[in-house]
Amino acid sequence: MPNVTRADAVAAVRNPLAFIAARWTPTPRTVRRAALAALVMSVLIVVTGGAVRLTGSGLGCPTWPKCTDDSLTATSEMGLHGAIEFGNRMLTYVLCAAVGWAIIAARATKPYRRDVTRLGWAQFWIVMSNAVLGGIVVLVGLNPYTVAAHFVATSALIAVATVMWQRTREGDDAPRPLVGKAVQQLVWVLVAASALLILVGTVVTGAGPHAGDSSEVERMPVDWENVTKLHAVLAWIVVTLAFALWFVLKAVDAPKGPLNRTRDLFLILLGQGVIGYVQYFTDLPELLVGLHMFGSALVWIATLRVLLALRERPHVEIEVPVQSYDATSASIAGPR
Repeated sequence: MPNVTRADAVAAVRNPLAFIAARWTPTPRTVRRAALAALVMSVLIVVTGGAVRLTGSGLGCPTWPKCTDDSLTATSEMGLHGAIEFGNRMLTYVLCAAVGWAIIAARATKPYRRDVTRLGWAQFWIVMSNAVLGGIVVLVGLNPYTVAAHFVATSALIAVATVMWQRTREGDDAPRPLVGKAVQQLVWVLVAASALLILVGTVVTGAGPHAGDSSEVERMPVDWENVTKLHAVLAWIVVTLAFALWFVLKAVDAPKGPLNRTRDLFLILLGQGVIGYVQYFTDLPELLVGLHMFGSALVWIATLRVLLALRERPHVEIEVPVQSYDATSASIAGPR
């Protein structure tokens, strides 16, 4: 690597992403792995957030952004609950690092892929806004509506991360549909039903017994039994739609991509359904509830992958000339 001059240092401070992009070109595998790491971390934050709730550690750190009024970190006097809640907060920084790595890798790709980079930045801003929302959750004493919004925002993060991961595995040619319009409409109904299933699931959690803390925490004023039954009905609707989609894809002799993704979704739904019924009839043991939350993230990812499998975007071979840093930074405008 050439020596870094004073001008280079100034340029690096002014636009560090362009500076890195001019000096490093990641391999396609590196970019894919960076996007996958961000997706994995977005799912892991759901799992650890569930652990906070299920262990009653939601107010283990009773204030925000510090853990207590006098300490930035959890103290030994706060016990296990403080350690769990503070650990979940610290994991947000790991998530930020994964998203940052995905942004850097996408920005340094040659040729510059603006849409993929923007997906990385979208994740960054969702993480930042959700971190603030998480602080509000603590400050309002685990109000169930803010807790539900916190989970919905994480689901949005998972959606964007899934799309980015898929885009890193595709080219930049115009998308070409692999199935007809009627099949596409059926899949959009499946996506909408899955999103509604997740939303109703947050109501089940907000009205259920796992409030997130041992103190008196407000619950949603709905009948838990009824909303749970509604959640089960929606789950069966999603399962039926996935099963019907698989038969339709077979009937129209669709490519293996959409077929395989639909099969994966159907199997994940079956596993999620088994966990859901077992936890319901065994009085909601914490481990099974945690597995069900993890399963909801997998269902959402699998549903989006079905949608994304309905088209292909081949790679476009482009000759990329070697440029100096000044030429590159001038011709490639990126987020600062």
